[in-house]
This record gives sequence, C-alpha cells and structure tokens, in this order.
Amino acid sequence: MRTVEEHLQSVLAGVEPLSPLDVTLVDARGCVLAEDVTAPWPLPAFDNAQTDGYAVKASDLLAASDGKPVTLRVIDDVPAGYRASVEVREGSAIRVQTGAPLPEGAEAIVPMDWTDGGTAEVKVTRSIARGANVRRRGDDVPLGEVVCSRGTVLGPREIALLAAVGRGRVSVHPEPRVVIISIGSELVEPGMPLSPGLIADSNGVTIAAAVQEAGAIAYRVGPLPDDATTLLATLEDQLVRADMIVTTGGVSAGAYDTVKDVLSRLGTVEFTTVAMQPGMPQGHGTLGPDDTPIFTLPGNPVSAYVSFEVFVRPVIRRMLGHAQIYRPVVRAVLVDPLPSPAGRRQFARGHLAVEEGRYVVRPAGGQGSHMLGSLAQANALVVVPEDITEVKPGTAVAVLRLDQD
Repeated sequence: MRTVEEHLQSVLAGVEPLSPLDVTLVDARGCVLAEDVTAPWPLPAFDNAQTDGYAVKASDLLAASDGKPVTLRVIDDVPAGYRASVEVREGSAIRVQTGAPLPEGAEAIVPMDWTDGGTAEVKVTRSIARGANVRRRGDDVPLGEVVCSRGTVLGPREIALLAAVGRGRVSVHPEPRVVIISIGSELVEPGMPLSPGLIADSNGVTIAAAVQEAGAIAYRVGPLPDDATTLLATLEDQLVRADMIVTTGGVSAGAYDTVKDVLSRLGTVEFTTVAMQPGMPQGHGTLGPDDTPIFTLPGNPVSAYVSFEVFVRPVIRRMLGHAQIYRPVVRAVLVDPLPSPAGRRQFARGHLAVEEGRYVVRPAGGQGSHMLGSLAQANALVVVPEDITEVKPGTAVAVLRLDQD
C-alpha cells in the first residue's frame, strides 16, 4: 500500500506544461503565459489630456478667479485621435477631448467645468498648476518594461494591458483536453428514467465539472457497460483528442470490473491501493503512442471526487503551466468530534467558516463514500493524519480549501 505522498509523487513524475500555442488574446483568457511580453512603446505613448477641457499656458491664468475670469482665444479644437494644427501661445487656448495629444506649447489642461465652455473665446475661472490634468508619456509603463511575465495567468486585466502594448496574439500553455469515461452497467444518463438496480451517472458530470474548474477542457463519454470490448474500442477512439483520460468505476475486486482487465494489457497502467479514505483503489499510467496519461478512479462518487482533488487536479494544473498546483491549506479549529480510520489519511468533508476572527471547521454530515448530500454541503476537506483515530473538538486541523485555487 502506498502513502498519499508516494502516489502523488508517482503521478506528477515527468509531468510538464503542455507545449506553447500561439492564440488570440480572447482565446488566451484563463491560460498561463509562456513568454515574457515587453512594452514596444511606453504607455501612454504620448503626452495627452486627462480630461475634456482646454490646453493652456499656466502663466496666463495666475490671476483667474470666479469674480475675475481670464478670457483666452480658442485657436483650435482637437478630438481624441487627432493632433493640434497650431501650438498654444500666450493668451490662447486649444479645446481638447480626453486622450487627445497635448498640443505643442501647452502646459496644463483646464477642466471644462472651470470654464464657460466657449468655442471662439473661453472664460477661465481658476488658476492652474503646470502639468495639471496631463498624462505624461510613459507614466504608466516605460518603454521596454516587462508588462506580463512568463507564468502569468491571463485574466481580463492582463489581456487589457497586452492589447494596449500592441499584442493581438500571445504564446500560452493551452488547456489540456481531458476525456472522462464512466464505467458500470448499472449507470444511466442523468435525467433518464431509473428502474430498480440502476443509478444515475453522477461521476461523469462531477468529474467533468471538476476538470473545467481546474482550467481544462472536459469531454464526457459514457456511461459505458462493464464490457471489455466496448471499453477498449472507446479508449482507442478517444486517444486522438485526449491530453489525459480519467475513468471512474471498475477498479475494485468485483467480478464484473473491466478496467483492470483491459488496461493491464495496454500502456503502463499500474493499479495500487493508497492509504487514504475515501479513495483507496487507484490506477495511473499512460496509453497510446503519445503516452497519454490515464487515471482510473474509484466508482463511489465521493471517492472519485476526492481522488480527483488529491491526485488529478495537481497534474492538470502543472500541464497548464501553473506555479501553484495545489489547493490552499489553512489551519482551522474543529468544532465537532471526528473519528478517523487507523493507518489511513482521511479527507473528511467539512464546512469551513470564519468565526470571531479565526477559521473553524465542522464535519459536513455523514462521511460515507456514497454520500453526495454531505459533499454538496462541503467547501473543504479536513485532512486527518494516518496515526490519528479521533480528533477532538477544539483541535487545530489542516483544511484543504475547495473554494479557492
């Protein structure tokens, strides 16, 4: 029997980010940048107006006030995207829109609401400091600065900056394509009528949703019957589009389990037991000419989900190029008692909250590996070490957060 650390080390061995792909900025959202991007020009690229108003010489307005406005001659009108045809001289002003280039000779921008809004002449009611309301060239980003580093996760804000420095495409680690296959003759598609002995395939949709939450693309297949020929044909068919395959079910010692029978003859798949609860039976290896990784997870729904969180999700995150591949772990005070099996690391469903300025965690209902009701109530997994058989209330425990990357 392996420890959790031994199995995790085994599944992560040799895993690298997927080869970079050149994509449009829109398609890059959520991906990890595979290159450093530097600014080919400064931001702003030129001195420009911070507000709608008038470009002026500050020295003309030293005596301006509400009771004694200064009148300036308006010699040009410049919208954003255009340049002034003349320069600002003493006694004159140029009307400008926000973002318009600062005219030659101008020292400041008088806001529109400090004036009467005149078009031939303008009355200004306040003095102004040199440089006021002017965005200077390079104030935001200097020329040649690295604006986004390799390893950055690209969200809307990073994409906005990339667009501003002229990038329409970037090199990223693409989203892994993960095929999820549910196996079991007792399974039917969710939403279909159930007759005695049949159950809805909750595993397929659960793992597909977890794959998407991890940042990958999910392709759900099945449910498949316990039939070796069908499983083998499905695996061969799905390998052409898979960067990873995840199966659920068919890995216990039951007479009708087919996964071990099929995969023991293919690739490098190894079946083992891990000292954990839930999720003790595990399988992992590679298939096909491209050594596509495959995970065989238990059939019990909570076991499948916990196994995904502990072993599969970190592999997906590494394939995506993330530096941080694990869920965050915090210390919390246990509110209710929690029994734990000897010799196994328990990942108990829990609800984490903040009370009186500290983290507290409560077991979320029953801990049976079939109990989806308690899983739906949980936002965390309470991690109990192998050598502890009962955790008493008031004890500080390690808690794996399921609500944060």
